Amino acid sequence: MIAKLQCVVLDCADVLELARFYQSLLGGVLNQPDPRWALGEGWATLHTDTKLVLAFQRVEEHRPPRWPDPARPQQFHLDLGVTDLDQAQEEVLKLGATLLDVGDAKRSWRIYADPAGHPFCLVRD
Repeated sequence: MIAKLQCVVLDCADVLELARFYQSLLGGVLNQPDPRWALGEGWATLHTDTKLVLAFQRVEEHRPPRWPDPARPQQFHLDLGVTDLDQAQEEVLKLGATLLDVGDAKRSWRIYADPAGHPFCLVRD
């Protein structure tokens, strides 16, 4: 095992509206303090009772998916927790991932694409 799932991030126009919708469906705590994420106008979280964390990221001019229309596909990415970013990067690149954004030395995450082009982040635990 290289990583563990930290949260699922959904792009949307209104982060609180979507977070409240999922809270109504799943229960849990909105915007619970968590050192892994900074909360703000463009980001909200839902920590569910089952320990699943959903995060909601504001996207300007968000175009919602129209499943199953391939011109407007589903939109989300995975944040995967790792203890060593460099080691995990080496392993995911060997598996066929592509590095999209390494960030700077201060940032605790890096962005990759899976072999099909879907983005995901490796995030230092």
